[in-house]
Amino acid sequence: MTALQLVCLGLIGSLFSLTGLRQFFVEPLASPASNAVWFLIQVLPLLAVLPGVLRLRSRSFILAALVSTLYFVHGVLLAATPDLRAMGLWEVVFAVGLLVAGSYAARSMGAEDSSGEPQ
Repeated sequence: MTALQLVCLGLIGSLFSLTGLRQFFVEPLASPASNAVWFLIQVLPLLAVLPGVLRLRSRSFILAALVSTLYFVHGVLLAATPDLRAMGLWEVVFAVGLLVAGSYAARSMGAEDSSGEPQ
């Protein structure tokens, strides 16, 4: 497992857990079923890129970077709410970290693929 893969997996897990914390404990909906469905909808993009990141696919790292922009926008919207400002800022930090790490991982894997040797 490479260092960039580990960083990306940690950031994906952080976004996943922050979303669960917010959905189930900070801002829960009326029923547990609606909470579970809404949580699944919110984390589905992360779950979609997770298998490719685990298999070191450069396309999945690019998609993880793109998915992180969704969480960035959501974090900015949460940061504008006074009660949820801290959670929004953490979501922005994790999303930007995933964007940077995913982009850098995809770039370094692309350099390995094109030359045949790791750089």
